[in-house]
Amino acid sequence: MRVLDLGGTAASWRALGLRAGQITLVNLDPADDPDEPWMEVVRADACAGGFGHYDLVFSNSLMEHVGGHARRQEFADVVRDSAPSWWIQTPYRYFPVEPHWIFPGFQFMPFRARLMICRHWSIGHMPACKDVAEAAELVASVELLSVTEMSAYFPGSEIWFERIAGIPKSLVAINAPA
Repeated sequence: MRVLDLGGTAASWRALGLRAGQITLVNLDPADDPDEPWMEVVRADACAGGFGHYDLVFSNSLMEHVGGHARRQEFADVVRDSAPSWWIQTPYRYFPVEPHWIFPGFQFMPFRARLMICRHWSIGHMPACKDVAEAAELVASVELLSVTEMSAYFPGSEIWFERIAGIPKSLVAINAPA
């Protein structure tokens, strides 16, 4: 199987313990350069496309970072143009704890409140920011999606929920034609 991983890393595939016949990892800033002959790294914008044709497109927690509706639509178009099957995961907007900052309700707060938290809160994946401009850029770089949005970007896909304690935490658009 040939897999296009948009936003992935070689380290994540090593940790997963699964091996496809060929994996092409597309990332703006690849974390590492794999030694494995079955992995290829492409430094590129996942929304730009032109990566070729694959059996499966996989993406884990990238779609919320691509930047606004138009960019998310470009991303979805790349997914659909690159393979007949896909597994696209993104954190769910209505999970009570925002997963990047590990802060309850962060995604529902006014932008100004999120800036303040970003400047003083360093728990989670996001570091505390030194100034307002840096905080604004970081806060604006994450836009969590709803089920309605995910369904619109991937019409006809099954939308599956990843859950914690029965509460949906992430959405996955799955297309697996028979």
